[in-house]
Amino acid sequence: MANNEILLKLRQETKASFGLCKEAADKYPDNYEEAKKYIIELIKERAGKREGRVTQNGIIHAYVHGNSTLASLVEVLCETDFVARNEELTTFAHEVALQIVATGPKYVSADSIDAKEIEDLKAQWKAELLEEGKPEAAIEKIMEGKLKKYLAENILLDQPYFKDESKTIRDLLEEVTGKLGETIKISRFERWQI
Repeated sequence: MANNEILLKLRQETKASFGLCKEAADKYPDNYEEAKKYIIELIKERAGKREGRVTQNGIIHAYVHGNSTLASLVEVLCETDFVARNEELTTFAHEVALQIVATGPKYVSADSIDAKEIEDLKAQWKAELLEEGKPEAAIEKIMEGKLKKYLAENILLDQPYFKDESKTIRDLLEEVTGKLGETIKISRFERWQI
């Protein structure tokens, strides 16, 4: 594959800036997959540098499932109104709304969980494990596994993306942050089902 072909394919698939695609195509002129990995790593690195910036603009996106018995609403924040009007942000918000309908998370991130709720869950699990006759030494390890599973299922950012399980929603967030060059946050969401 020629350098220009790689450049065009990278631009179409990753939607990264032309300059970033050119840099990747120049660095890996004969290997499209390596060039694509390089772009993804650079996007994630740039996203990390933007953490902590004020996000006071954004969009609210609604999705109603085809049979009208399932819906979600998600608020995605960004730094500027220019990015808030960007099609890339709208597409990201739509994908997050679909994820919420498909998987039914309870929290955006681990920071959203009340500590008392975790303690109540641990107490409930411990009582169940004791009732099952599990040895005291194994209970802590089993509870760690249960907590890890609970968080993976209920935290939106840590869930595998339902369209591509090799990525998490956090990965998608980092990609869109890198592409748009601003801090992007999922601030809150709601899910309704009849």
